[in-house]
Amino acid sequence: MDQFDKISINQISKRDMLLIIKALEYTFENTKIEEFKDLKNDILKELCFLSEKTEEEFLKSLE
Repeated sequence: MDQFDKISINQISKRDMLLIIKALEYTFENTKIEEFKDLKNDILKELCFLSEKTEEEFLKSLE
């Protein structure tokens, strides 16, 4: 199996990205494992930066 350090999100649909974000949020809320919240926040931060949108604008664009 090939090893890699990073992955691309080019092929992830808007719906799937929203599902990933919501799943991370749900998992954090039900487990209180900080890594899930941190990962969700890191993903959102990077995607908001790339799209030049606020978090609210970005999430709305995924719906």
